[in-house]
Amino acid sequence: MKVALDAMGGDSAPETPVAGALRAARELPIEIVLVGKQDAIEQQLARYRHLPSNLSIVHAPEVVGMDESPAASIRKKRESSISIGVGLLKDHQVEAFVSAGNTGAVVSASTLFAGLLPGIERPGIAILMPGIKNDTLLIDVGANIDPKPIHLLQYALMGEAYMRYVLGRSRPVVGLLNVGEEEGKGTDFIKETYGLLESSGINFMGNVEGRDIFSGAVDVIVCDGFAGNVALKTAESLANAISILLKRSLTVSPITRLGAWLARDAFLQLRKEIDYAERGGAPLLGVNGTSIIAHGASSGKAIKNAIRVAYESVRHELNRHMVEAVRLYSQNIRPSSS
Repeated sequence: MKVALDAMGGDSAPETPVAGALRAARELPIEIVLVGKQDAIEQQLARYRHLPSNLSIVHAPEVVGMDESPAASIRKKRESSISIGVGLLKDHQVEAFVSAGNTGAVVSASTLFAGLLPGIERPGIAILMPGIKNDTLLIDVGANIDPKPIHLLQYALMGEAYMRYVLGRSRPVVGLLNVGEEEGKGTDFIKETYGLLESSGINFMGNVEGRDIFSGAVDVIVCDGFAGNVALKTAESLANAISILLKRSLTVSPITRLGAWLARDAFLQLRKEIDYAERGGAPLLGVNGTSIIAHGASSGKAIKNAIRVAYESVRHELNRHMVEAVRLYSQNIRPSSS
């Protein structure tokens, strides 16, 4: 299996992507293709000894900036690391593409160049959110801010397939993000989506609220990209605020510092559970290939785990299962719980 990594994507590229690629190359049974400016990549690789043999480079002379217009950058920069990386995916030279670069550009390039899976009208970015009982897959978190109800239904089908086949949950529970649990709540768009989900044959529990994102009681929560992105950014900000406030509270006196030292293992475990680096990247579900979007501030560990998400998605034939889920829905056949 070959995975292409955008070596120029992220806030500290190419240093961090290269570091993450090296960790992944040593831990996973795959080949990693570093896509980007060859001299810059080689300069980073020169810092390491005993480079693994499952690393290679594909030169891409242009870079899409984090603040550039996604559509314009893909049109004008055909030799960017994102465009060339997705091009490798389109031409089946790699099985997956991973990038911590401009999210909009990755979505645009993946959609335009690789295309969409049969039966899928819009892709959706899915991300695992930490929960009290289990992680919850939230989709969409930014790919499509003005969807139709049918798009959210397809998100539910794809999200269910991800949880079923990649994470091994036998009958995933699906919820619709809303302002209340009652069936009649929400806009006309939400009510129409509710009707589609209710009659779809999936394990739909109804409306869920923002508090349910972290309860772990729901396996998949679907929403439009606008609401999902706000929820995601709020969660990231809250996790950072809790970390800062907790550290401040635990250092106000010798007694609290002693308590913090005694509870250090618990705090380290908490940090691990809420750290996005542990989950790596967010799959862009629905594109004809495996495209993984990592956080712009990803560490080497996060890049490694994003590559791992790509590896697991390909290994479990996620795209085939998602296409089958959409086909079964179109034929009004309830999917098996196996």
